[in-house]
Amino acid sequence: MVATKTPAESTTGGEPTDPSSPSGLVVGAALAAVYLIWGSTYLAIRFGLEGFPPFLLTAIRFLVAGVIMYTVVRLRGTPAPSRRQWWNAARVGALMLAGGVGLVAMAEDVGVGSGLTATAVAVIPLWAALVSGLFGRWPLRLEWVGLVVGFVGVLVLAQEGDFVSNPGGLILLAIAPILWSIGSVWGTHLDLPRPAMATATQLLAGGAVLLVLGALRGERITEVPSASAWLALGYLIVFGSIVGYTAYVYLLRTVRPALATSYAYANPVVAVALGVTLGAEVVTGPVFIALPLILAGIGLAALAPWRVRREREPLSPVGERGRDPSMDTPPTTGPEAEEYGADAA
Repeated sequence: MVATKTPAESTTGGEPTDPSSPSGLVVGAALAAVYLIWGSTYLAIRFGLEGFPPFLLTAIRFLVAGVIMYTVVRLRGTPAPSRRQWWNAARVGALMLAGGVGLVAMAEDVGVGSGLTATAVAVIPLWAALVSGLFGRWPLRLEWVGLVVGFVGVLVLAQEGDFVSNPGGLILLAIAPILWSIGSVWGTHLDLPRPAMATATQLLAGGAVLLVLGALRGERITEVPSASAWLALGYLIVFGSIVGYTAYVYLLRTVRPALATSYAYANPVVAVALGVTLGAEVVTGPVFIALPLILAGIGLAALAPWRVRREREPLSPVGERGRDPSMDTPPTTGPEAEEYGADAA
């Protein structure tokens, strides 16, 4: 998440192109971590809220995880961040962790189910595609279609019982994905430390902001939390923060944003399944209509860059019609030229 390209990034959007590029196995493991672990954190947050208030729960989670990670990476010889890097990490951490995760915890605290919360947050890749336009990379035409389809899904989801009876939860879950997406995209243009240290600094910064917000709200632990609340907090610290967030920061640094945020495909499915089976949650008709629409929108947004890359691929050494592929040039007029120009922006 730095402003300059890493060696593993190509000029066409951050895809591995040199011998030092990360292996597919490492990228696959990181994707599996954010798919499965982050899908389960929504239910873990709900259990944690049985003993902790929302901002204090997330503050403890991120501060403890940040201290552990910072200590480990410093002992391994990673240099301390500069003052500028700390400031950048504070801004990104405030947006993603305090604004994103903190508001998610608040939504669950006011009564929104964990599976429903994950479904609402699934629009993050769509917002990320839109926010990227502020940095000169506007969505392609197919991505715009995906945005529209995804937002139709959100409108359908708003008819679900938890949101109809609790409009405050709907507002919180409308704002949280926007703040997370802004932090994710903006962070790739800022000077931040190396991935592990970037994770540690953002966890510490986000946790500190959440601690202040919790104090301003007057949050207190009035009684000893239950064993399940402590276990949930421990799971959120180790897996949700250290493992999951590290994997996400790594993906942001090595692959396209569309792939890095593709965890939104799996998270709602995992969260709904766990919420129904382990959390005794009930989901109604709008969820089963909205979830496919949101996932279809994400799929269209993710397909657009792949489609343009396929159109740019050269023909075989002797082209399909015996032409030299070096003779091929990008189109200069028509719809194809528009997509070439959009992708290069």
